[in-house]
Amino acid sequence: MRALLFLTAICIGGFSKHAEGQLRWPDYPPKRTPIRVRLVAIASMLPRSSVGANYEVLVAETEISRDEWSLIKLVFGFLPYQPRLSESGFDYSVVHEVTAWRDPECDETVSKLTARSLPDRHEPLIYSRNVPREDLDRRHIPLPCYHTSADDYIRATFEPIGPPPEVPEPNLKARPQQ
Repeated sequence: MRALLFLTAICIGGFSKHAEGQLRWPDYPPKRTPIRVRLVAIASMLPRSSVGANYEVLVAETEISRDEWSLIKLVFGFLPYQPRLSESGFDYSVVHEVTAWRDPECDETVSKLTARSLPDRHEPLIYSRNVPREDLDRRHIPLPCYHTSADDYIRATFEPIGPPPEVPEPNLKARPQQ
């Protein structure tokens, strides 16, 4: 009888408290933010699989302020029936708007992005049309990594870049001889 009263007291006292679970991943689900990107190059693209998710790894530029862009690594996931990001406008003049989340654990340099399983073997980047520069192979700074998917795609807009501003000639004057 005492045991029954003891169990009843524990059950009544236990129901008044809320269970607090311990989250293993405090940042899950990751915070997604809208970003605007211009595709610069494809770093790796596996053949499309008809089973499960596919992905491609791109080097892109993201807009950090008006007319200021920064290089990033963009991992784009898609299902077999969805188009690749590189198929929906692989031109530097096209600005893609997506929601993405930052993943610091997958930051890589361009040389690591192009490295393959054989020693001293690198696959070259496949550059998009109208890229103003193609000197990424010498970059040794890790690119910040972002993840997005075909479901997070918002839209694309055509925003051609103008010619680079002309550098003014130096305004030097000859010194009068004394």
